[in-house]
Amino acid sequence: MSDAAALMDRMYRRQRYIYDLSRKFYLLGRDEAISRLRPAPGDKVLEIGCGTGRNLIKLAQTYPEARLFGVDVSREMLATAAASTARAGLTSRIALAQADATALDPRGIFGCATFERVMISYALSMIPPWREALAQALDVVAPGGSLEIVDFGGCAGLPRPFKAGLMLWLAAFDVAPRENLSDAFAALAAQRGMTCEIANRFRGYAILAVARRRA
Repeated sequence: MSDAAALMDRMYRRQRYIYDLSRKFYLLGRDEAISRLRPAPGDKVLEIGCGTGRNLIKLAQTYPEARLFGVDVSREMLATAAASTARAGLTSRIALAQADATALDPRGIFGCATFERVMISYALSMIPPWREALAQALDVVAPGGSLEIVDFGGCAGLPRPFKAGLMLWLAAFDVAPRENLSDAFAALAAQRGMTCEIANRFRGYAILAVARRRA
């Protein structure tokens, strides 16, 4: 087991049971990101850092003809995701696997190298080598496909005391918003000849961004 996997397993061994209930109040923009994906029937959709499977289940319900895949470095979270997808009756539609976002091998894991839609939701702020993870995600986007990310922004428009309190709260869970996420995303997309759109939400609390590869 990698150091990253061991760390995440220790963190989420108990948290995973209350993760979705507690996070729904401050992981803002996830449902908007899902609605923006709009995969075509038969498209493969990969979520990197799928956690409890919450987003994958919503994707399955929203896009019943999409093919869904999820990876996470934490086996503890994947156990919760597997149980949640089973309760939702979606085991046959959602494939799950343990993988490090900075060293993806989707062909070895799932038998396919690229995906028409890729999503990362509030995971980059938890991955220390987040640029490497972002680059890997861009590299598995199929021609004509897209990568959608949602994560914490720089919170520039929020009151200073609120921002300070939020940063302390997030740090307690080893979460660090990437203040230069927008610039890095745009630069990495441009290196690959991809176009990108970046938007701030909730006075800078969250970033929603999409990169598209030409067909």
